[in-house]
Amino acid sequence: MARFMTLQDAVADCIRDGDKVAMEGFTHLIPHAAGHETIRQGRKGLTLYRMTPDLIYDQMIGMGCAEKLVFSWGGNPGVGSLHRLRDAVENGWPHRLAIEEHSHAAMANAYEAGASNLPFAMFRGYLGVDLPSVNPNIRRVTCPFTGEELAAVPAIRPDVGVIHALRADRDGNVLLEGITGVQKETVLASKRSIVTVEEVVDDLGAHNRNAVVLPSWTVTAIAVVPGGAHPSYAQGYYKRDNAFYIAWDKIARDRDAFLAWMKENVLAKGPEAFAAHARKAA
Repeated sequence: MARFMTLQDAVADCIRDGDKVAMEGFTHLIPHAAGHETIRQGRKGLTLYRMTPDLIYDQMIGMGCAEKLVFSWGGNPGVGSLHRLRDAVENGWPHRLAIEEHSHAAMANAYEAGASNLPFAMFRGYLGVDLPSVNPNIRRVTCPFTGEELAAVPAIRPDVGVIHALRADRDGNVLLEGITGVQKETVLASKRSIVTVEEVVDDLGAHNRNAVVLPSWTVTAIAVVPGGAHPSYAQGYYKRDNAFYIAWDKIARDRDAFLAWMKENVLAKGPEAFAAHARKAA
């Protein structure tokens, strides 16, 4: 059953050096506060999974948390490259980063397979493309019923799944709505999970037709972190901070500027700092 705890305790309890970690959220509800706490606690040797690694993984990679990235697209949305990711891959700074690239369809199906406790995912795809020539984890299988050849990739089964959600009730049930990406599958596929939320309520209340409710027995730890998705957005709470995404391009281009920003805004602060961002963006 889900346990309510501080974000510091949740990360200390759930994320260990060398773990396979998935921090998911598609434009919406990206778990930045949890990523910052992972950096503060000095986690190393992580294999990071994410369909669309953006700023939080740029920061974690630049601070030396990761040894491998499994992904399907990487960039600063609407702006350009992730400079810390590029520096790690191209120049080995702060150390060499291994990468495993997939398509969006492959990653989504791999999460679904992991959530279903299956060893691999199969789907129609990867025809006429070059990725299989550089990724040995993309293979072909033959349907035993029709003889059709299908693409196959290993299921994603993280040690830890990390997401940000809108709210939880006092029993530990968690609500997501709006753009939800693969957050549900991430939690269900993972051995352990951390969910940061904007608030705890007595009742989850009325919700949209696309809402997802994760029952408390699927979640390991819940931490209340208002603003914990900043600079991404949380539907009904605060907007996306587009100016920060633009500013990050300049900050991340230079190693010294990056380290100075991380020291001032991450290492010297705690998750409570995100509440101010939420109020500013509301």
